[in-house]
Amino acid sequence: MNILILLCPIIAFGSFVDAIAGGGGLITLTAYVALGLPPQTALGNNKFASASGTLVASIQYLRKSQVSLSIASVATLFSFIGSVVGSFLATRYADTYLNYLLVILVPAVALFMVFKPDFGQAKEKSRLLLFSLASITGLVIGAYDGFFGPGTGMFLTLIFTSVLGMDLLKACGTARIVNLASNAAALAMFLYHGVIDFSIAIPCAVSAVIGGFLGSRLALKIGVNVVKPVMLFVLFLLLVKVAVSLF
Repeated sequence: MNILILLCPIIAFGSFVDAIAGGGGLITLTAYVALGLPPQTALGNNKFASASGTLVASIQYLRKSQVSLSIASVATLFSFIGSVVGSFLATRYADTYLNYLLVILVPAVALFMVFKPDFGQAKEKSRLLLFSLASITGLVIGAYDGFFGPGTGMFLTLIFTSVLGMDLLKACGTARIVNLASNAAALAMFLYHGVIDFSIAIPCAVSAVIGGFLGSRLALKIGVNVVKPVMLFVLFLLLVKVAVSLF
């Protein structure tokens, strides 16, 4: 019970952040590990809760028509392929080089978001180009997720708006659908291997549902004025995690 008193508010906050910008796992997974759960149990419980929160957030975005299901479907399909490639690479190469790259890339992305006046505004692109870009995005982000992982949802949102030309809210909603599919696939594996502690996972899932609901509602109500600052916050968390890993 003591661990839940500490854990549930953190999970709710992480899910709140994730529903707005992605990257909530940087908060939630860290909390599970810091409070003493074994790594596999921490990963399984985190997927159980995050899938619950992402489901609720996805429903909110769908209800407000802030999702491109066609783009989400293409990106999801190719992300599964990319994640297999990324997982394969992870078994053979250390993530040190990627950490060095992220130390440079993350501040560059933050500066791009801050100083690009039209960031998050919709831009017209042909259907063929959109599907091609969605395929490439799925492959790249899937490989990143399989190899490294943290901040995947936030990077999806960023690419959907800056490369595919989606407005920021629709990019957020579409990224949640892709996240939901990948969470469900990973959760199925954790359930199969029996590494989830349901005495912790269920209360945390309830907390994630509350956080996911509140986060998605806030994003839909306020829009870019809340999404952009939360994305910058997630980038800061990712930079801290990478810096700690390196130094």
